[in-house]
Amino acid sequence: MDVKAALADASTVPFWLDTDARPQPLPPLAADLEADLVVVGGGFTGLWTALQAKERDPDRHVVLLEANTVGWAASGRNGGFCAASLTHGYDNGESHLPAENERLAALGRENLDAIEAAVVRYGMDCEFERTGELDVATEDYQVPGLREAHDPDAGFVFLTQEELATIVKSPTYKGALWDSREVAMLNPAKLCWELLRVIRDLGVEVYEGTKVTDVSDRKQTVAVTTEPVSGAATAAGTATITAQRVALATNVFPSLLKRASLHTVPVYDYALMTEPLSDDQMAAIGWEGRQGIGDCANRFHYYRLTADNRILFGGWDAVYHYGRQVSWKYDQNRETFETLAQHFFETFPQLADVRFTHKWGGAIDTCSRFFAFFVTAYDRKVAMAAGFTGLGVGASRFAGTVMLDLLSGEETELTQLEMVRRRPLPFPPEPVAWLGIRMTTNALIKADENQGRRGPLLKVLDAVGMGFDS
Repeated sequence: MDVKAALADASTVPFWLDTDARPQPLPPLAADLEADLVVVGGGFTGLWTALQAKERDPDRHVVLLEANTVGWAASGRNGGFCAASLTHGYDNGESHLPAENERLAALGRENLDAIEAAVVRYGMDCEFERTGELDVATEDYQVPGLREAHDPDAGFVFLTQEELATIVKSPTYKGALWDSREVAMLNPAKLCWELLRVIRDLGVEVYEGTKVTDVSDRKQTVAVTTEPVSGAATAAGTATITAQRVALATNVFPSLLKRASLHTVPVYDYALMTEPLSDDQMAAIGWEGRQGIGDCANRFHYYRLTADNRILFGGWDAVYHYGRQVSWKYDQNRETFETLAQHFFETFPQLADVRFTHKWGGAIDTCSRFFAFFVTAYDRKVAMAAGFTGLGVGASRFAGTVMLDLLSGEETELTQLEMVRRRPLPFPPEPVAWLGIRMTTNALIKADENQGRRGPLLKVLDAVGMGFDS
């Protein structure tokens, strides 16, 4: 097995986006207009917000603005794990919001059901498969915690090493917990493009290549100032939308609300995609249930099968760049790709001849509690959601629901949730943020090397509400 040779011909374009099915770019906004609702951001959160807005009121004039093209950022680069959890795992929810964790778990299941229902209702071709996920132990110390979570009535099934070997064959596995109901696999870019198709059919105006530079209060309305992105085909310059309400879904990119600017940091995640596996190669690994798989380490891997039986293999590194930098130049990381490839072949040595066709990365918006938070401004004429920390494929729809409730001006069950009312702790400014993230990463690595035992720094972070247990 030669890792460098396996990666030699891999495209740097994210696999999901590397297709002729990718829609042609839409023109930028070229003139001032008025709207009932402006959605800023063409990823999952913005798209689900626009869809639900039209479902609530078909006559509502909704405009969606995207600085690049719909689905090009995190929403089109992720692993396609659509989870029910709204809190990045039940245990993490219990740590941060114990009083409402059970209700949030139920709301998450309802949200995943609603996503599946929308896929069926609108005939969305997005390769949706409700297969569940295997949480696998690769170290002996990880097995007892998985065994304790065994609850077949709730859909959580513990599998011994021997039982797991009949499902997926890897010499690294010690056991697993199968979450059989609360995770679906999908093609994330196709979901974005299908949501785009649906909202346009419902009358949403969508402008790509349109950057929002300012959102400001005008007492009764909100002014959304835009400019065409360099290279966008337009003869116009800046344009302003006078909006009754604004939903901000800009995810990892700098917040348009200063009060939220320190609540997220961008970290870069990376993934590989193999060539399609042959029938013999598939037989060698099993995996007939097509579940998503993730391991139990702090520096974890996630992997899954695509519709044409490729394996996406990602995770391990989460790279932060000084100054909260987000740049295309960080989308490639040779060292991480080689490490991931090495780990892939250790996981599936029977696939030693497989080559990788794609290698890519992208920025994730991380907040200190590791799940979404919400901010409002200008007497709730503006709402914002961010901080999904890598688990936004499913939670993004719920975030859209919350933002629409907040913008309605009414008090609902969702607007009263502590999850919605309380923000996570902000990250400090530089250079403290960079030092803190570097120290925390090293502490997590050390914990993995020490039977999962958390050292002093991680215990302090747990105590102040910045710890993580997914």
